[in-house]
Amino acid sequence: MTYTFLDHTADVLFQAEGKTREELFEQCALAVEDTQVNVRKIKPKKTVKISLENKTLEKLLFDFLDELLFYKDAEQLLFSKFDLKIQETVGKFLLSCAASGEKLDVEKHEPKTDVKAITMHLFEIKKTKKGWWAQVLVDV
Repeated sequence: MTYTFLDHTADVLFQAEGKTREELFEQCALAVEDTQVNVRKIKPKKTVKISLENKTLEKLLFDFLDELLFYKDAEQLLFSKFDLKIQETVGKFLLSCAASGEKLDVEKHEPKTDVKAITMHLFEIKKTKKGWWAQVLVDV
């Protein structure tokens, strides 16, 4: 686990690290899921394909995490495994992801708190000497 939850008055704030952009995105995704349930109890039974593009890496991460919330709200799907690829082309970043998980089961997944939205407040992503780092505040 390379994400850490920080104290915040009303919402959930976390920081994540990864050696690659893909690892960073995966850790952020796991942190979002772990905010909501015991992510270790999610089995990779169903896989959905997620394809996104955006002009900046920061906006791409925001869109990716927002897409995970869409699946949670629309289909009650939670994910624990992410096979990610991020490509940089002229003027944009492309993400392709096979996200694997299963439908929410309140008996099995130990619900914690419902994430309503990803916010841009305190949202940050940057390259570091060790790889990549991000900070995300989620509205609960």
